[in-house]
Amino acid sequence: MKMNSLKMKKELEKRLTNSNRVFLFDKKKDELRIENKETGKGITISLPGIIAKWEVQNVKAIDEVVYYVEEGLKAMEERPIQLSGYEKNIFPVIRSTSFPIESEEDVPFLADAHTAETRIYYALDLGTTYRLIDTKLMQKEGWAHERIKEIALFNVRSLSTDLKSDTVAGNTFYFLNKNDGYDASRILNDSFLKEMEKQIIGTMAVAVPHQDVLIIADIMNDTGYDILAEMTMSFFASGRVPITALSFLYENGELEPIFILGQNRKK
Repeated sequence: MKMNSLKMKKELEKRLTNSNRVFLFDKKKDELRIENKETGKGITISLPGIIAKWEVQNVKAIDEVVYYVEEGLKAMEERPIQLSGYEKNIFPVIRSTSFPIESEEDVPFLADAHTAETRIYYALDLGTTYRLIDTKLMQKEGWAHERIKEIALFNVRSLSTDLKSDTVAGNTFYFLNKNDGYDASRILNDSFLKEMEKQIIGTMAVAVPHQDVLIIADIMNDTGYDILAEMTMSFFASGRVPITALSFLYENGELEPIFILGQNRKK
């Protein structure tokens, strides 16, 4: 079945209907907002991105969106959000530089530069979902930006870094995929990357195509670059929260984006 924005809109409205909710459709932006009638709080989703995933995953793509919208709305209705006493629940999250820099209420998110392709945001883990920390919440708690950053980076270093690996055409690819929402965030664990660098025989490359995977590659030949490019693009296209289809060379603690075009490779 061919899926377009109107069909996707109707399907999501059917799955997310609740007497407490209202649906607002922005035809120009192709976005659907699901809002709580009483609080006015809600979640806005881009339909083209979901349709692209639907073409690959079919019903699973819609199931995932419905789940995360339900969990997100539920979190908004529960206890007031606070940072004090929940320091262990603060983590960094990696997003594309095209990701919004402020909330739907026009409040800037707390964010730091990372690479030309990625940006670091900070999140308060709420169990089955999380909320990005914005300046309003930070100021309400009387916290400093640097304090949140330090806590988040400390917490990400405590997460498991167990890897699975696969060797193709003489190149070894390592995968971290815990599905805890912070797989890509492990790219911020400097000590982990430096330990991996010691094990790499060839050229070390790193990729974060979407939120739930971190790829580390030991590139031994030109074919390895092509495999990494295809693999990263595939993950990027199927991810629930895509980040970037580009990979990065890693050397001496620095990440440099690389463009891989068939047999012609450009930095």
